[in-house]
Amino acid sequence: MFVQRCTSNHRKLIQLPLLICAALFQAADCQRSPTIARISPEQLKNVGGIAELECSVQYAQEYPILWVKADRLNGSEQLPISSGSSLIVRDSRFALRHDVSSSTYTLQIKDIQETDAGLYQCQVIIDLSNKLTSDVWLRVRKPPMILDNSTQGIMRNQGQNVDLECYASGFPIPRISWRRENNAILPTGGSIYRGNILKIPSISKEDRGTYYCVADNGIGRHVSRRISVDVEFPPIITVQRPRLGQAPGFDMDLECHIEAFPSPTIMWIKDGAPVTNNQHYLASKAATGTDFTDAKLRILSTEQRQYGHYQCKATNKLGHAQADIEFYETDDPVCPPACGNSAQSKGWFFW
Repeated sequence: MFVQRCTSNHRKLIQLPLLICAALFQAADCQRSPTIARISPEQLKNVGGIAELECSVQYAQEYPILWVKADRLNGSEQLPISSGSSLIVRDSRFALRHDVSSSTYTLQIKDIQETDAGLYQCQVIIDLSNKLTSDVWLRVRKPPMILDNSTQGIMRNQGQNVDLECYASGFPIPRISWRRENNAILPTGGSIYRGNILKIPSISKEDRGTYYCVADNGIGRHVSRRISVDVEFPPIITVQRPRLGQAPGFDMDLECHIEAFPSPTIMWIKDGAPVTNNQHYLASKAATGTDFTDAKLRILSTEQRQYGHYQCKATNKLGHAQADIEFYETDDPVCPPACGNSAQSKGWFFW
């Protein structure tokens, strides 16, 4: 009996320190501050995919644990999604799992939409004025879309500086490149330029035409915008035959080629006086392109007084130009037009 009592007392003496230690550890555990031990890294997902955001806490059994979506521009605006192990939002795409053993709260979002992208925050509410937070970004891949603040078309005078701008939304952030129609050389040199702004210093008529802004981020197909660049410039006149001869009594055509924008008015002058349509002259013109015009003066049944010095003059709001043509007498008729070529058969417009 004495031996058994001693043994029992001895065991109690051994267990007492263990109980004291356990109580001390429990008390210390209760005094530990709650912490957020782990948060998921940034998530990059496709539309329609699934995201799982995990938040592991420690020493937070007595505190509310929340998932919220924060406004990236205004941090004070927050949308609570869950509290503890319960969802707050009524959306079948959202689900919440609570693993008690690891104290991990997993927010699952299915069938991800573009609007789901944003900053999500795990919160441990300590009191009314104090909380622990940890953030995770959910990024949603989005194909590029060119924004309305991009250049849509411009018209400038020759010599002005021009900026063509192109901006696009999407994720990842789209890369912007520029090219010209038919891969013509850009004013910057080369057939491709990368960057949001294509600068054209002192624009010239050679820079006019169609440009394309292309946005690409590897999601779906790239998108492009067609930008028309019009350049206004004064007339430029080219004469292929500055000296022409014809025998008396035969017709002769004087021709000049004009490049200008906007379209110019065209006048023929002989010895300082304007030439008008009559029984001796027939003026005509034909547009050969947006900025090109061919002008013709037909001298009818040439008489002696019609030989001499002629000028082709073109004028628009930016200036004027003129070119000289010398018409002289020959012994033999020059064909055409002496051999019967008709101007009307070529589709010329007479005025």
